[in-house]
Amino acid sequence: MIHHAIKGQTSYGEAIGILLLDSRAPFIHGDVGNARTYAYPVRFKRIDGLTVERIFAHDLGFIDKMVAGARELEREGVRAITGDCGFMAIYQSAVKAAVTIPVLLSSLLQVPLIQATLPDAAKVGIITANSKSLTPDVFRRIGVDETATVIFGLENHPHFKAAALDEIGVLDSDRIREEVTAAARQMTAAHPEVKSILLECSMLPPYGEAVSRATGLPVYDFLTMIDYVYSALIKKRFEDRI
Repeated sequence: MIHHAIKGQTSYGEAIGILLLDSRAPFIHGDVGNARTYAYPVRFKRIDGLTVERIFAHDLGFIDKMVAGARELEREGVRAITGDCGFMAIYQSAVKAAVTIPVLLSSLLQVPLIQATLPDAAKVGIITANSKSLTPDVFRRIGVDETATVIFGLENHPHFKAAALDEIGVLDSDRIREEVTAAARQMTAAHPEVKSILLECSMLPPYGEAVSRATGLPVYDFLTMIDYVYSALIKKRFEDRI
């Protein structure tokens, strides 16, 4: 078999490219921004200046930087592009129009799929980093019907807020797990119509197992989406035998 070099490419085999916020929070194992989270290699690209504060303010001034970052990842050989913040939904349309590979910037893109698995009267419970910023416009930009969701925010939970929003540089995973699990219990108790949970924030997958145990419900997050896309890109080869 003959293989040819790709001009400008310095490493190979990274099917998933990930656009990162300009953040200083620790990315623990299970976080979208931690390479050890994945069973396959990924390539990261930070968008300089796109801070937590700016993404929560829905700063569309970063469209050009997001597009440039996505194009760079495509040139470097990735086969799909994702992000590390659900609020990157506001850039989804522009970025997917700028490249020729699949783009899934936001975990919220899973909402229609989750809704399709549930009875009509059921709702998707979304635990988000900032409920005040998760406005109807964010959903509208990715064509998602937010009326079939229940939203709970973590912006007032002190340990999550300190690590993810205030970016103090320290993360207490045990305390955050307690906060996320408590939010999930509170949401499902107040809204029994919630039959599946989506963890919007890229820092929340490490706590998905605890949420699942606490609620008994299916739990979706960035990793369920990224792994799903990877499985479509890199197919498993099966032996033609019984």
